[in-house]
Amino acid sequence: MLERMRTLVPPALVLLLAAPVLLLTASTARAEDCIVLEDFSRAKVGEFPTDWKPRKDAGRAAYTVREENGRRFLRAISEGLGIQAAKEQAWDVAQYPVLAWSWRLQEHPKGSDERQSKTNDSALSVYAVWPHSSVSVKALKYIWSRVVPVGTPLTSSAGLTQARVLRSGDANKGEWVEARANVAEDFRARFKEDELPKPGGIAVLTDSDDTKSRAAGDYAAFRACKS
Repeated sequence: MLERMRTLVPPALVLLLAAPVLLLTASTARAEDCIVLEDFSRAKVGEFPTDWKPRKDAGRAAYTVREENGRRFLRAISEGLGIQAAKEQAWDVAQYPVLAWSWRLQEHPKGSDERQSKTNDSALSVYAVWPHSSVSVKALKYIWSRVVPVGTPLTSSAGLTQARVLRSGDANKGEWVEARANVAEDFRARFKEDELPKPGGIAVLTDSDDTKSRAAGDYAAFRACKS
């Protein structure tokens, strides 16, 4: 089933990750405590974001850049789709081990429950991605679930995707919420590896294909932080 493959980043990004990756120049924020990975400032409002790739072309319609009170963000609306969007962006995870971002819940997919393959949809999910092979990646996935308890660990893609629920339910629906995850600690703990490779990119997934419903949410201000 698509769990399968949909939890992997787009094939175009896999190919990019398999090649040598240069550390992209990133602007600094909060007195160099964080570097900006994506703030959508280079993207055009109303279009699929610059420098991102969808796993399938149909995903371009699901993700568009919006602006609100001077803030750029990625609006995700899934109508029965399960397609990721990803950006190649390496960073020094030893120096900046925490992935931070803002997200805003708009609508949970009806009847979704990530613990079951037939209802494995999420309004919001964020990935940190590492190169693995020429056709696959390792990923940490962070989810805003409808019903799965916070802290629940989940696994898919034959163990290549290790997920954790960061938020659950409708609390703060319609409001921007800050999210943070120590991806260095999570990578070592979930993949049982001492070596910590440089991440190759980030990805998002707002999906509703298994529940055949609708899901919606927003993403903004992706950063890598020291703490």
